[in-house]
Amino acid sequence: MYCFAQSQYGMLSRRHELIATFMSYSPFIFGCEGSIITPKECAFFRKSQPFGFILFARNLDNINQINSLCQSLRDATGRYVPIMVDQEGGRVARLGEPHWFEFPPALDQSKNINAERLFWLRGRLIAENLRLSGIDVNCAPLGDIAKSDTHPFLNNRCYGTNRSTVVANAHAFNLGQRHGGVSGVLKHFPGHGRAKLDSHVSLPKIITDRSVLEETDFQVFNSLQNFDMGMTAHVIYTDIDPENSATHSNIINKVIRNNIGFQGLLMTDDISMNALQNDLITRSKKAFSAGCDVVLHCNGKLEEMELLYQNFTQLSGQSLNRAEAVIKNRPAVVSIDISQLKEEFTALINE
Repeated sequence: MYCFAQSQYGMLSRRHELIATFMSYSPFIFGCEGSIITPKECAFFRKSQPFGFILFARNLDNINQINSLCQSLRDATGRYVPIMVDQEGGRVARLGEPHWFEFPPALDQSKNINAERLFWLRGRLIAENLRLSGIDVNCAPLGDIAKSDTHPFLNNRCYGTNRSTVVANAHAFNLGQRHGGVSGVLKHFPGHGRAKLDSHVSLPKIITDRSVLEETDFQVFNSLQNFDMGMTAHVIYTDIDPENSATHSNIINKVIRNNIGFQGLLMTDDISMNALQNDLITRSKKAFSAGCDVVLHCNGKLEEMELLYQNFTQLSGQSLNRAEAVIKNRPAVVSIDISQLKEEFTALINE
């Protein structure tokens, strides 16, 4: 059953937005442990001033609770702060029924004759529920191309099986969510679709020649390079750097920045994932040295966040400029009849 939130919450205070332009940030996006922030978390977030926060199912119950949590996070930092979630629709959806709209897997939707319009509607409807919950960044869309042997953890989350389809659908999705006042994070740079392993569990290696990647996987991200935010893949591309995942590699400068042309804020995928070796400090140092602007730490463990904060300085230089651009470029909501969009989506998806 498709179900939408009906109440309007989560309006950001103008005071928070103004303060954000005069603050420095630590180069992290942190999670929190539960559905409310504890006094210890509040004190830590005020001290550490992370660039942003990410929420997971453990943090999310209902519209009122999520709005209260988001407000608490912004109050703790004393400023506007981006709050994000992985709300792709389909299998990866932190917000689900009965309060939020449910969607089919993206790969199934990509086969519909009305796919591009459906992806716009998908983005706009997801954005509506996120914004009404106080969340204003979505870690979507995906620029990964599904292959016959793409690992199941990723396969049906992809927006198509070829370059042009993925580009068209990802672009439409992002236009839709920006229309609803939500910024997107393009992932997983520079392409995760050829990976045959789950990077949450182990480190995939893609052995495809660079020349082939440049004509296919990388071209998707080149066509979508104007996003304000992107996320790296914990994947080795053996023909470019046989030793390090993209998160820890000169691939960031050689491929993502120079060849693809992406100039937005680049965050790691979750730094705690088992694809990466060594301790969290070493992982983060390698990510920053390779060229990541921000490290994403998702599990909400306060002792780990404290350790990260103690070992790294504030955002500066180009990374700070990119972070400020994200805040400056937040999209405005375009008013529209949501009930009509719901009806249109349901009609088109059932054709």
